[in-house]
Parts: sequence; structure tokens; C-alpha cells
Amino acid sequence: MAGFSNPCGQHSRFLGLHSGGEARFIPAIRVKLMWKPLWGRQPMKGIRMAKEAKPAGKKMDALMKPLMPQGPLAAIVGTDPLPRGQVVAKMWDYIRKHDLQKPTDKRVIVADDKLKLLFGKDECSMFEMNKFISAYLK
Repeated sequence: MAGFSNPCGQHSRFLGLHSGGEARFIPAIRVKLMWKPLWGRQPMKGIRMAKEAKPAGKKMDALMKPLMPQGPLAAIVGTDPLPRGQVVAKMWDYIRKHDLQKPTDKRVIVADDKLKLLFGKDECSMFEMNKFISAYLK
């Protein structure tokens, strides 16, 4: 580095260059480059990992809680207690089995006799369907 010169004078302190053009080691800007694997690391003190934070089997999720279908909903999905996700899945199975989606817009459900009792109207969007389902889940 003896013949190197910095014409602008910028960043000379980071390079360790001085007026004589010789390079010197500056401990203040030394960077420690060390690779550590991500696996097998111990959690930091005071921080709990996600698997430790949630006790298994003590509290049931609201979405996994079995609910009893009532009224016109029970005629479609059955009378057994089911989680909300399975009720919605059975509703979609019924809709697809009976071809009740509008051909031009699949988001719209055309109600048959059973679904008219549930929805209270001839057509319903798939977003409104959950609102009508929740009224008959207890």
C-alpha cells in the first residue's frame, strides 16, 4: 500500500491512510467477521421460544371448539358438534355437489330450498355466507 494515494481525501480515516500513503491498522473500525450456525443456538436469557410459550392441550382455540349446528344449518351439515372450519367445509361440499355457484361469478351462491331457509334470500356472496352460518352455530 506504499504507493496508494487517495486524491479526494475522503474516507481516509476508514482506510487507515495518512499523508505518507502508508496503511495503518485502526482498532476502532475493526469488524469481527465470524460465522455462527443458526441451528443449535440456545435461547437468550429472558426470551422464551415459541414452543415453550404455548402449553400443549390446556386451552382450546376458538376456531377448533366444537359447535352445535341448529335449524336449517343442521339439515345441511348434520346435527353433530363440529368446529367452525369443518362446518364451512361441509357447506362448500354441499354447494359444489349441487352446483349452486353462479356460472358467471363463482363468488355468488344461488340458494336452493335448504339454503333459502339459511340465507333468507335467493343469492348470497361467499363472504356473507359466514355471517349467516354463525347465526345458527351455538
